[in-house]
Amino acid sequence: MDPDDHVCLCFRVSLRKIRTFLAVENPPVASLISECLSAGTGCHWCVPFLEHLHAQRARGETPDLKVSPQRYAEARLRFHKSGTRDEDVVREAGGTHDEPRP
Repeated sequence: MDPDDHVCLCFRVSLRKIRTFLAVENPPVASLISECLSAGTGCHWCVPFLEHLHAQRARGETPDLKVSPQRYAEARLRFHKSGTRDEDVVREAGGTHDEPRP
């Protein structure tokens, strides 16, 4: 994703805003990213991706999602219709559910 692409599509929170929030606030847990313009509190699609971004920051890496914005948005639409998250997209972006939580 590019920095200006939206991670939280409900509230239009960009990767850049999340990166800045993580750098400035250094939240101890991923759930506090919700303080960044309510990211993750709408449909909850982006929650595993927010967790991934938080884990990257905790490891000293630049938070990033390795998925195209189009594929990400299409997978979110399928999530809204089916209620099931496309685990291939989650893995592709790097937001696996297997990451340890702080």
